[in-house]
Amino acid sequence: MKPLLGLSLMLAMALPQFAQVKLPPYTREVLPNGVVVALIPHAGVPLVHFHVLVKGGSESDPPQMAGLASVTAQLLRRGTAKRNADRFSEDLDYLGGTFTTGFDPGGSSAAITAEFLAKDFDRGLDLLSDALLHPSFPEDEVAKEIARRLDQVRTAKDNPAAAIRSYFQTAFFGRLDPRGNLPDEVTLARIQRKDLVEDHQKLYCGKNMIVSVAGDFDPAAAKVKLAQTFGAAPAGTAFQWVPAATPQRRAQMLLIDKPDATQTYFIIAQPGIDRRSPDREALELVNTVFGGRFLSMLNEDLRVNTGLTYGANSQVEQMRLPGAIAISTYTKTETTERAVDLALEVLKRLNEKGLTAEQLELAKAYFKGQYPTRQLETIDQLASVVGQIEMYDLGRVEVDGLFSRIDAVTLAQVNAAARKYYRTDNLTLVLLGAADKIRDSVKKYDPHMVEMSIRDPGWGGK
Repeated sequence: MKPLLGLSLMLAMALPQFAQVKLPPYTREVLPNGVVVALIPHAGVPLVHFHVLVKGGSESDPPQMAGLASVTAQLLRRGTAKRNADRFSEDLDYLGGTFTTGFDPGGSSAAITAEFLAKDFDRGLDLLSDALLHPSFPEDEVAKEIARRLDQVRTAKDNPAAAIRSYFQTAFFGRLDPRGNLPDEVTLARIQRKDLVEDHQKLYCGKNMIVSVAGDFDPAAAKVKLAQTFGAAPAGTAFQWVPAATPQRRAQMLLIDKPDATQTYFIIAQPGIDRRSPDREALELVNTVFGGRFLSMLNEDLRVNTGLTYGANSQVEQMRLPGAIAISTYTKTETTERAVDLALEVLKRLNEKGLTAEQLELAKAYFKGQYPTRQLETIDQLASVVGQIEMYDLGRVEVDGLFSRIDAVTLAQVNAAARKYYRTDNLTLVLLGAADKIRDSVKKYDPHMVEMSIRDPGWGGK
């Protein structure tokens, strides 16, 4: 025990000491129609950032119309009660502002953001609310957006690094799960204007909306303006989350054939956790060592020591629904088998041997050094974090108690997490490459593998 104690003392002296992170003070109010308004005053930079979450996201998509919520969000600025698409863009450019749409991790809610100079608070709010509450969905803009999305799907298949993620999601979660039911050539073609109007009426209502505002503004004045603006939204009906799908029970493998590929992209994944799991902090630390940074086990073996790839990493998804723990990398076609074998060897080593005390302490320091700049440094990050806390009812302790929870993780806990979650069974393996050149060598991972062509419509799955 003495050598280990000495090592721990040396590490404690050598590693940087980090203060506990805390969210700045913010207020929240629930308007009579159900809209949650969170205000995070943050002086210093004369900007104001609006972050609006609309509950539902891709989870609300009808099974045969994947992409509906995404198209609805994208078209918010393409015509409103007061502005056509060109006028909206002109007004946005005149203010020097930004307006973006997307989804939170996992797609459980649509995220609409806008940022303006602090002096333009009123005009920026008018522009944002016009798009959110009064879109008109012109027929010509709908047609253009659907055509653009169809082109995107086709183009994505020319980019293996991007395409493999879509194939993986469908293979891993299945088409019956909203995360696996991805927009493709078939589902997008079904979307019509009436569907977008109905989707907006259903989701963009008071009981589904959280508005977080961060930046340089007067809280009292902003509170009144936001209540007047968003209080006018219909209350509507709160979207009901879909239940978690049944976890996978057996290994499976998908091979996507791209005949002209000179590299093989692959993802190795297994069931993980949701964002409320009590194992979150332990897994953050395990994954940091395993594949969450450049100096990781995966990158050291697959890139530094063998040169099989330019980069290998792993990710622990933390979404509303349980996500995946996934290894991602790519290699030359002729080294596919060797690279997959090595990735599996590193995975097995982690499961069997776990982390050392030194690795755990370094992982804690790395995590605490990275977290503030990735999550709390800018007003858009602050608005996003507060929005997530409100959407999923996480409480301030999600941030304020994070470093304490990280500090409290023991070596026994991280190694128990490694044994529980980083396993070599129950894996999903998705490969994208020249099938004729790798098929025989990769059959050993699953003799019953499914094969499809990248030219086939959709992303596979059942």
